[in-house]
Amino acid sequence: MTLFAFLDYASVFVFALTGSLVASRAQLDVVGFLFFACLTAVGGGTLRDVLLDRNPIFWIDAPSYLAVACAAGVFVFITAHLFENRYKLLLWLDAFALGIAVAAGSGVAQALGHTPPIVLVMGVITGSMGGLMRDVVSNEVPLVLKQGELYVTCAFLGSAATALAGHLDLTPGIAAMACAGVTFVLRAGSMSFGWCIPVYKSRPPRQ
Repeated sequence: MTLFAFLDYASVFVFALTGSLVASRAQLDVVGFLFFACLTAVGGGTLRDVLLDRNPIFWIDAPSYLAVACAAGVFVFITAHLFENRYKLLLWLDAFALGIAVAAGSGVAQALGHTPPIVLVMGVITGSMGGLMRDVVSNEVPLVLKQGELYVTCAFLGSAATALAGHLDLTPGIAAMACAGVTFVLRAGSMSFGWCIPVYKSRPPRQ
């Protein structure tokens, strides 16, 4: 198994857990759990592969990705009631999955020989789109749009770490660890300590 295949499996599993937790909050049946697990797990990677013209798409080439997502869905369906605060668990699992997925997306783009701007975009897309689809379908405010929190910024700077590591000729493994570390630390700091960047505030409309 290649490094990027391992990262894809890891991000699929953890993102599937978050999708299943959303299904538990909506009190869906087991099929609903599987739907949200798979949608969240493969959404970002699918868009990445479509844009990069990777054929076949990763989960079509290896349906075991779907099996991993479904296993996560069943696991949460059985155990979700054991967690007192499922939303807090969802946030931390999502932060962990974000770091892995950004490393996978930016690393794949870099391995295919794309330029740094494409590496940045693919990292952000892979890390953000699955969770965005999950939140939109469940009628929740997407985490990527939460005011006063870092999310896409974390993915962007994590992807930048991948691009910088490639420029310094570091190994793909070190690049992936640097990317995942930067992404997760920034997201965790935003949730725990309120790290943020200035947001746009318009002036009151003129009379």
